[in-house]
Amino acid sequence: MEKYMITLGDFLKNAGIVGFHYMLETAGAEEGVDFGHSDDDQALWLSMDFAKNADWTDMYFKAFIRYFGPFSTCQGIKDKIQTCIEKIEAEKWNPGKQEKDDLKFINEKLQSNSYQAGFANIKKKIKNSEIYEKLKKNKLSDKLSSEELKNRLKELLEFINQPECSETFAMKSIIYTYINRFWNGKCFLLRPNAKKDMREVFEKDFSEPFRKYLSADHKKAKDLCIDCGDLIGPKEKVSIAFMNEVGDDFTRKRSAFWDCKVDAFLCPGCAFIYALSPLGFRLYVNKFVFVNINNSIGALLDANSKIGRIDQEGEKTENKKYSQWFAETINILLREKQQELSNVQVILRGVSTDDRYRLSIIHKKMLEIICESRVSDALTSLAKSPFTKIKDNFVNVHETVVMNLLQHRDQYQLLNQLLKENIKEESKNFYIFWVYEVQLWTEIVLTYLERKERNEKGRELSMTCGAMKKSGADLRKAIMTAKGMTSSEGLRGIEYQLLNALAVRNVNKFMDVVMRLYSAYGSKRNEDGHELLIPTGFVQMLNDKQKFTEYGYAFVMGLVGSYEPKKEEA
Repeated sequence: MEKYMITLGDFLKNAGIVGFHYMLETAGAEEGVDFGHSDDDQALWLSMDFAKNADWTDMYFKAFIRYFGPFSTCQGIKDKIQTCIEKIEAEKWNPGKQEKDDLKFINEKLQSNSYQAGFANIKKKIKNSEIYEKLKKNKLSDKLSSEELKNRLKELLEFINQPECSETFAMKSIIYTYINRFWNGKCFLLRPNAKKDMREVFEKDFSEPFRKYLSADHKKAKDLCIDCGDLIGPKEKVSIAFMNEVGDDFTRKRSAFWDCKVDAFLCPGCAFIYALSPLGFRLYVNKFVFVNINNSIGALLDANSKIGRIDQEGEKTENKKYSQWFAETINILLREKQQELSNVQVILRGVSTDDRYRLSIIHKKMLEIICESRVSDALTSLAKSPFTKIKDNFVNVHETVVMNLLQHRDQYQLLNQLLKENIKEESKNFYIFWVYEVQLWTEIVLTYLERKERNEKGRELSMTCGAMKKSGADLRKAIMTAKGMTSSEGLRGIEYQLLNALAVRNVNKFMDVVMRLYSAYGSKRNEDGHELLIPTGFVQMLNDKQKFTEYGYAFVMGLVGSYEPKKEEA
């Protein structure tokens, strides 16, 4: 079987590959027959017979509508019409600000220039076109009787739901809301084409050239595609300048090229892939994220998969922080279970006012840390219940932990805050335990990476910290038993002193408090019947600030009752 190969490239090409794969799945193409992965998983292949005969335009439009349609202006219009109808039918129509705004939204959006241009192209193909034309002359108004308004809304909804109308209006919204943020100045985004049939111009500019290119003879071609390296004829060349932030207008600005001769051209196949790049990104509200994993097609597709995730995209949380994007990306990487990943590139769009691409790198060292089972378990647990109250503010603990990891900060400041809150009210044990797990195993992994002695050093650190937590928990029980306490309120003063000493790394202050405690309660015995002896870890702490922090927090965790994880807060 003759095949057409689509190889990995830059992040926009890879986003296009993800979008291409999604488009094929949406169209019902058969994997292993119509398309598939190369043996080395470095390329996506198409059956040449399938590629030459496919209706690429139809597939492109349907894929974009399937993914972006639910979040488009067109869907917003339908939703508001339905809401108004339901209020009238339930006899709850009492036009206030919200109702007036809904009617204004419906009127203005349906009569926008792009919608009117779309309507002009399909007018002869649809039924009841007078309903739309009537809206221009006689807008929907709260002054209309409930019955008249309901009838007009129903007929308008029925009109919009016609397949030709629904597709046209949805694509107009998608083109000017999503697609134009990635590419422009070509096809239906070329100004002279604004009033032309969208399918016709896409067929002419992308689909037809792609099919012809697959059948053409390139034995005499001299130019090469700058992406895939395949030969291209003079009439097949596509300037990459149609992609935003990739190149200038090569027609008018040739000085960047040798002898002012532009050679930055794509073949029609790669151009079609690049046109699919918006579909490769995941959408959140009005922002985009793409995880660029270059080691294989499979890993790339898994990291950016949309299957089973459609309803989650475009979520309604408007004020997402840049850091939350990273936190969500970490969750993607954790699901990947790819142990051999190199540096991972994360591309964001829409997080800044200038709407430019924002690139960040998650380094291999960080990937090693988050792939450690204890760290991934901790992050997964925190992600299920990320928010807790610290002082008067709700803090996203999961997000904070992730950002600390990515910015190479330790977790001790967060841990200190959680422990102090837990002293007031023992409700933070869940967060304290998992945050400390992340910190502990980050240090173990880094020890392995730096010293290549993971088995010895890692086990030593884990066992010592575990022993320190146990010693703190035993001392807590001894004090409470000696004082006849049923709650730990009597320990608050001691716990605050120790946490303050840890926060400023005051070893002498910390040890002074600890020595007084063991002097007073060291004769007591733990639940195993052994005397409470000062842990050997304290000796190691005296001249090692790092161990002081590691072991000190472990001991205080036991002392405040955070020895084991407890159920997350409701």
